[in-house]
Amino acid sequence: MQTFTRRQSLALAAALAAGAALPRAALADTKAEAAELIKRFADGKEPMKSTVTLDLPEIAENGNTVPLSVKVASPMTAQSYVTDLLIVADGNPNAKTAALKFSPLSGKAEASLRIRLAQTQTVTALAKMNDGSVYMDQKVVKVTIGGCGG
Repeated sequence: MQTFTRRQSLALAAALAAGAALPRAALADTKAEAAELIKRFADGKEPMKSTVTLDLPEIAENGNTVPLSVKVASPMTAQSYVTDLLIVADGNPNAKTAALKFSPLSGKAEASLRIRLAQTQTVTALAKMNDGSVYMDQKVVKVTIGGCGG
């Protein structure tokens, strides 16, 4: 049986406490990264909560493959169309999940894909219109088995 001095015990306790704080610090960094991505995408404007419809399951049994579909109600004409679509997941190691480009020739501003989610988190879809306006929708997804290893 190994014995520890008081100094060694205190050093071990400090190391364990620092290790336990790392995931929280990393989570705070990804939330800050997600907020910064949204702010940059919106060019400082407040995104409006309309026009974008984000469809995700409330509970994802496996974070490795979460189905996501997003639609933007837009006529997609030369006068009014979606230029960019950004998907942000605020709990992933890399918050930028998908970035898509559209033009009037796209016909529809919608996409279906599968994403990976590391943990329970908020997923945000943002759409930028050709006039510079920004719209968004958000959903919280509860993940029971993590997918990103983060």
